[in-house]
Amino acid sequence: MWQLAGLDWATTATLATAFGTLVLAVATFAAVRSANRATRISEAAYSVTLRPVLVTSRPEDTAQKVRWMDDHWVRLEGGQGTVEFVDGRLYFSISLRNVGAGLAVPFGWHAHDGTPTLDEYTHAEPDEFRLQQRDLYVAPNDIGFWQAAIRERDDPDFAWLSQAAMEPRAFLIEIFYGDADGGQRTITRFGMIPVRFGEDLRWYPSVARHWYLDRPDPR
Repeated sequence: MWQLAGLDWATTATLATAFGTLVLAVATFAAVRSANRATRISEAAYSVTLRPVLVTSRPEDTAQKVRWMDDHWVRLEGGQGTVEFVDGRLYFSISLRNVGAGLAVPFGWHAHDGTPTLDEYTHAEPDEFRLQQRDLYVAPNDIGFWQAAIRERDDPDFAWLSQAAMEPRAFLIEIFYGDADGGQRTITRFGMIPVRFGEDLRWYPSVARHWYLDRPDPR
């Protein structure tokens, strides 16, 4: 007697419960998926707030005084770098600007002979970089500098770098850096380009490429 369209009430209730469970499962899946997407978006947004991006500073940026541990000094102009061969020692510096949102902390550097070209997509591996001997920091939306030196003549890069400094000729510097927590690892390649103005020799760094090591390359 308790039938509806050929089904008894017990069967109808069971089907209704099953349908309700299915709807709840679909809604739960959609909510979890939406929450996961929101979490990924939040993580990406948070990463952006920590990501440093180093480029060459602007020509109008303030000159900086740079000192090495052996008391060698240079005046580093905005938008420029320095390459010096003094008393058998090589000194390098680059005036930098951090256009990213996070503090930039250089970890190390690597030099390449040659000039930057668009078809050079490879970079040195992180374990091939020379470690910075001094902690350097470049604040967000501010200027700073990178510096390095080679003092040993038996260093594998000493011969060709000293020749590049004296000729002079262009070469490449890659700077390996990250955020204040050691994340957001990035490699930026700079072409060191010598330009003469009469007797005045200046070095102009030019950013050739960025590589982001802790996330897929967007290119």
